[in-house]
Amino acid sequence: MTDINTQKITGLLFQSMVVEGALAIAEKKEQANELNVFPVPDGDTGTNMSMTMGAAKDEMQRLSEPSLAKAADATASALLRGARGNSGVILSLLFRGMAKKLREKDEADGRDFALALREGVDTAYKAVMKPAEGTILTVTRVAAQHAVELCQADPTLSVMAVFEAVLERGQTALQETTEQNPVLEKAGVVDAGGFGFLTIFEGMFDAFRGIHKERQIDTAEPQRAAADFGAISDEDITFTYCTEFIAERKDKARNVGRMRALLNEIGDSLVVVEDDDIVKVHVHTDQPNKALEEGLKFGPLLTVKIENMREQHTAKVIEGTVAPAERVIKEPEKKYGFVAVAAGDGLKSVFEDLGCDVVVQGGQTMNPSTEDILRAVDATPAEIVFVFPNNKNIIMAAEQAADLSEAKKVVVVPTKNIPQGISAMLVFDPESEVDANTQTMEEAISGVHAGQVTYAARNSDFDGKKIKEGEYLALCEGKLTANSKRQSEVLKKLAREMVTDESAFATIIYGEGVTEEDAARVEEIFRKENRNLEITVINGGQPVYYYIISVE
Repeated sequence: MTDINTQKITGLLFQSMVVEGALAIAEKKEQANELNVFPVPDGDTGTNMSMTMGAAKDEMQRLSEPSLAKAADATASALLRGARGNSGVILSLLFRGMAKKLREKDEADGRDFALALREGVDTAYKAVMKPAEGTILTVTRVAAQHAVELCQADPTLSVMAVFEAVLERGQTALQETTEQNPVLEKAGVVDAGGFGFLTIFEGMFDAFRGIHKERQIDTAEPQRAAADFGAISDEDITFTYCTEFIAERKDKARNVGRMRALLNEIGDSLVVVEDDDIVKVHVHTDQPNKALEEGLKFGPLLTVKIENMREQHTAKVIEGTVAPAERVIKEPEKKYGFVAVAAGDGLKSVFEDLGCDVVVQGGQTMNPSTEDILRAVDATPAEIVFVFPNNKNIIMAAEQAADLSEAKKVVVVPTKNIPQGISAMLVFDPESEVDANTQTMEEAISGVHAGQVTYAARNSDFDGKKIKEGEYLALCEGKLTANSKRQSEVLKKLAREMVTDESAFATIIYGEGVTEEDAARVEEIFRKENRNLEITVINGGQPVYYYIISVE
């Protein structure tokens, strides 16, 4: 029987360690989720880390007697593609760095293990633009450095001793995150990502010692939104034609607001963008001729696209939307293509109408994986693909997908919400080069004033405010504006926060469970703040957020 104090890490042992680490975080994912400071429902840290490790567990269970190099590389590859949310991406980077060192060995001793962990930390830090203190990065850095220093003092230190050192110093570092991060300090909690990392390493340590615990794991996967085209009848499509055009603005004195009002009368899903040179319009209507006539009043039409949505719906029902199991890369048929992340049939339609090739179902509460985004890029028949994550917790996964796309150039536009994604698509110029378009899009998203109305997923004491589970929350630029049991109260405060005398346009996107009458009342709340405000109301059908609102 092998002495645990002299035991080294082999391929079979590493395989077992990864599986047990995945089971450990799966068991404690809700504890990690509860550490999330802000009480909004989101793609919680624990869930993201558990699903990320789950991808590695599945891969490990397919391997038969792997070498250490094979097990480490397969783990890193599975985590890379399965990474969800920022915490999942950082986790994948840690294991990618570890694999760089472990693949050099047939078996790893304590010093090898400590150096591998430090390599993982270095890899993660290099990938994060502005690493903050009091996060998973802090916990792993402090723990790894402590282990390396111990091995420098005693190069014969066992794997057992390194594990103990990492977990002991890591727990101390985790407790210190409360004082290092002002947001954590106000909430009185430790960092969720750091907690998740140590949970995974505790599971790996159990496997190293030959301990395989009976764990209470909720195996149900989160439900993912997906459009059921077969459940939608033609009667559910209010207007037949998706109409888009760009008109040259020869008559600069002509009032765009009058055109907006007329198009609102003959259609819905209206989006109008203007500058000194052009007017760009998107509308669903049964009278595309009238829409084009309004555009011609400004000047010649530069582009026109009219599509029959009833015919498109029929085709969708017939063809289905089952993704292929193997990676299939579509050959380029055009220069530019677009991928966006959004949840809700209405938002999916909005992005498709704006020219998006593939919409990845996801967002808040269901962050898509790197693999999900990569498949969407693969399915886009273009040389250059712009990706709009539309959520700050999806940006890093999108960037990893960009790195994995060998056949196509991928540009991730760092959109943090749906209004930013819409604005970025609206300013795209097919005649401009990729760098110019990227700059224009980034400038456009910087000018978007965005707000959301959602609900509190848990009780919280946040930023001096006591928040109760189930309360309505109004967010402006990601910060809490109001919380109340009355939705109208938080909407009024949000309107006062977002709308000024200089505001010209607003878009209100209402989610699932919200009626047209409800949305009309919200429209009136915002109009009271500025009677000259041009307001567009869109049925987005998104989960989690009752309303997503932008003001420009």
